Formats: sequence, structure tokens, C-alpha cells
Amino acid sequence: MELRYVGFEQTQNTRMYRFERVVKGEPSTRFVITADLALFLVHHIHIQEGPSLCAIKLASDLESSWSGQHQLTDADLLAHVTARASAEALKTESRSRRAHRATTGSRNDLREGA
Repeated sequence: MELRYVGFEQTQNTRMYRFERVVKGEPSTRFVITADLALFLVHHIHIQEGPSLCAIKLASDLESSWSGQHQLTDADLLAHVTARASAEALKTESRSRRAHRATTGSRNDLREGA
């Protein structure tokens, strides 16, 4: 299964992202997932992230056989922000460890050479 983003329409503060599900040997199926743009502002998420976030949500809905309307919710965006913050914290911690090892290694090199 492949999801293809095919564009969006916007009415006031709601953006409707359009996708097609393509399965080899079957006709494509169209889906719409809505998002309240105010939530992007609340969570400091760039609007350019909308299609990929909607694709992830839609794929999850389809895997769980969701039969209702597809909507990117406050909880979805909060989960994205939390995951992004955790990944950034791990990246920062990793850089800090590498810098500490490099500094410690330099000190050990100096001691061994003295």
C-alpha cells in the first residue's frame, strides 16, 4: 500500500489534505484528513509538516480499520512535539558525551605523553 499526497483545500482555519491509497492491482481510493491550523500555531509546528503528519495519521487509521472521519487532532500534534523534543534531547546528550570523551581523551593523551 502506498499513500500519495495529492493536495489540499482550505476553508477558514481548516485544511483538508487529500490522499490517494494505491494498492497494486486495485483502483486507487481517495481519503481526506482534516487539520485545524490553529493547532499548528499552538504547538509551534510548521505548516509544511502538515502533509507528512497527516500521512502518518491516515496510515495509522487505515491499519486500525478506522471507519470514521480522518482528523489530525490536538493529541496527534502533541505526540509529534513530544517525540521531536525527545529526539532533540537525545541528540544533544549524544553530542555532549562525544565532546566529553574528546576532552577526556585529550587530557589522557597529554598525561601519557608527559
